Amino acid sequence: MSLLVVGSMALDTITTPHGTHEDILGGAACFFSVGARHFTDLRLVGVIGDDFPEEHVSMLRDRGIDLAGLERRAGAKTFRWTGQYEGRMDVAETLKTELNVLGEFRPTLPSSFTDTPFAFLANGDPVTQAWVADQLADRKFVLLDTMNFWIEGARDALVTAIKKVDGVIMNDEEARALGGSDNLIRAMKNVVELGVRTLIVKKGEHGAVLLQDGELFATPAYPLEEVFDPTGAGDTFASGLMGYVAESGDTSFDGFKRALAYGTIVASFTVEGFGLSRLLEISRADIERRVENFLAFTRF
Repeated sequence: MSLLVVGSMALDTITTPHGTHEDILGGAACFFSVGARHFTDLRLVGVIGDDFPEEHVSMLRDRGIDLAGLERRAGAKTFRWTGQYEGRMDVAETLKTELNVLGEFRPTLPSSFTDTPFAFLANGDPVTQAWVADQLADRKFVLLDTMNFWIEGARDALVTAIKKVDGVIMNDEEARALGGSDNLIRAMKNVVELGVRTLIVKKGEHGAVLLQDGELFATPAYPLEEVFDPTGAGDTFASGLMGYVAESGDTSFDGFKRALAYGTIVASFTVEGFGLSRLLEISRADIERRVENFLAFTRF
């Protein structure tokens, strides 16, 4: 079944111990769509400026991603992010953020998108996330991503948006902040009490935790000897997870347990290269082989 992503499209400049890459394709919508297109039909909603290279648009279109919801604004500039990673590369240091067209992004979905059953609302203004959720008339499962900026500065709007979706995904520090507890499990239970059925908490190199209908499940990360660029790992984790859910149509606890494995594996490929480079090289068969390896060494 079709899967919608609403989120940022960016030009990133990234420095890691492995080097610097300037003005490479990034943004949550791009990472998510390139990862999830291995599983199902993708519909993308985003905004770009005149400076966004046409070759990137062609790349997305050539991979079967429906761009009916892509808006190019004349005379405007694309969202840009500059960041760096050091040491273990577990935390990004933001050096510069230029919102540009993203600062006024309030999308109205194309009529052909409003019947999409599955959707990922990438990190962004919760007012906009609620606005988009209200436009999905036939949704089966909508997953919302957020961050500390919104938890601390727009909590009421975020809670309103959470009540309109079926699942929330965030990292462990964000879950503790929103749930009001240093104990992660207690914090997660407090978050679902805000009015959402499913919560997925990302823990980076330590895996992820799922809470749905009172049941808990935890999975490790996929072990890698070398990480080149963690940018986009969270969005591609969501892409594998929601891609599998949309393909299978299974939103049960067992379905999400398996979906977490797919999210883990897609994210593991992402960090093996800069930006989207590694994701653009792999096939569904590559994903399946690594999933089988992952299941084998986590089974006991």
